[in-house]
Amino acid sequence: MNKATRINVATLGTIFGISGVSHGFFEALQGNVLTSGLFIFAIGEAQKMWPHGNEPAFTLLPTYLLAGISSMIIGFVIIIWSICFVHRKNGPTVLLLLFIMLLLVGGGVAQILFFPFIWLVSTRINQPLTWWRKILPVEISKPLARLWPWSLVISAGLLVFALVTATTGFVPGVRDSEEILSIMLLCLGMEAIALPLTFVSGFAYDILSKPNIANV
Repeated sequence: MNKATRINVATLGTIFGISGVSHGFFEALQGNVLTSGLFIFAIGEAQKMWPHGNEPAFTLLPTYLLAGISSMIIGFVIIIWSICFVHRKNGPTVLLLLFIMLLLVGGGVAQILFFPFIWLVSTRINQPLTWWRKILPVEISKPLARLWPWSLVISAGLLVFALVTATTGFVPGVRDSEEILSIMLLCLGMEAIALPLTFVSGFAYDILSKPNIANV
């Protein structure tokens, strides 16, 4: 098993599971009322904490309460699956199906930018990483492997900060909503660099952890 790759998937899967639970919580707060269509705002006007704090979502379900309950349940299942079961046979396939279900019931739309990559990386948990061994020679793998824990912390931190900011609009020392939005988008832009680096450095760590596997 590739330890770093599994930790990457478990960490990021947990974060997006929590995000699904958060979306579901605010949807449930809007009560057993009909949605306005397939595209909804998870956070209603009564619960909104800042002008841009709507949390767009997509749902096939007819009411906010049903969408909320379903999103919370699936979000919790994603957390448990990411931590405990994703490394097992068919674990990545089940994770992808859970991600799709979360999208369809109201767990948020922004996550669709990340789900495919987390799933792809999860398929490498029990694989020999043969292709990566060919393109990551030892002189590159060693510094990348040392970077892995830090890149994971930074990537997870950026995601959590962006998700919390999207909901609460809270950035220490900043009050202007447009400036807060710019900071949140900047974090997501930085994540576009940090996330691939986390995955690749995790592969490098796993490669060095199993040096006797032949490059075939």
